[in-house]
Amino acid sequence: MTFRNLDIRKVIMTAILLAIGLAFLLPFLWMVSTSLKPEADVFKYPIEWIPKQWQAVQNYSEVWMGQYPFYLFYWNSIKVTVLTTLCSLLFSCMAAYAFAKIDFKGREAAFLIVLATYMIPSQAILVPQFIIYRELRLFDTHTGLILLNSFSVLGTFLLRQFFLGINNEYIDAAKMDGAGHTRIFFTIGIPLVRPAIATYGILRFIWTWNDYQNPLIFLRSEHLFTLQLGIRKFADAYGEFYSLIMAGSVIAIVPLLLVFLIGQKQVIEGISLGGVKG
Repeated sequence: MTFRNLDIRKVIMTAILLAIGLAFLLPFLWMVSTSLKPEADVFKYPIEWIPKQWQAVQNYSEVWMGQYPFYLFYWNSIKVTVLTTLCSLLFSCMAAYAFAKIDFKGREAAFLIVLATYMIPSQAILVPQFIIYRELRLFDTHTGLILLNSFSVLGTFLLRQFFLGINNEYIDAAKMDGAGHTRIFFTIGIPLVRPAIATYGILRFIWTWNDYQNPLIFLRSEHLFTLQLGIRKFADAYGEFYSLIMAGSVIAIVPLLLVFLIGQKQVIEGISLGGVKG
């Protein structure tokens, strides 16, 4: 009787979670469905989840190759996001390893100063950043935009916790074999914290891909616009055409879905390791 009751509870809980999952999924399904329809069928009631008339080719062609070329915005976003993510991973890993495994004078004080900068709202330093980038001739360039997000306090803090979990015996053994910190970092440290690196890499990719504030402030030339700025201009021009707006939105989230699907195993492993360490 106990096992039967337990099974019923599991079934009920599974059904509740499934219903909640579907509720969260419905807006996405409506967005995809709307992007495939002619504009006249968008607000038909009841909703036609599977369109009777398809206009997918025309909608996506207008978005991709129309007045506001999404292929250019797409390329800009991919370039900025991938390079920013790689730079942020490299710099955060290096800083995290130094704060965790290199014993130098003032290490704890320096780390506290780094953490303290995380309390400063990003909006509070926009004006100084703008002035510095303008003087360095990095304003209105992808290089400046990449450097802006390449240094992360959160990434340093997150990865430092995982580097602290590495047994010092591995490092001592490598030093006895003549390895320096550079070799130890790349051959021992990086492989052992790979799940954490994957987790932070996915988060950094998502944050950078969805970033609207920094491109809006630090970019002026339309040919340099990222996808978020492109969508804003597209919405201003085609705001009454919901089928086109939804087609643009579907295009915008495809890379995020692919990155998460590819890296979800590493993310789950990283979260599990973090729970064990906690």
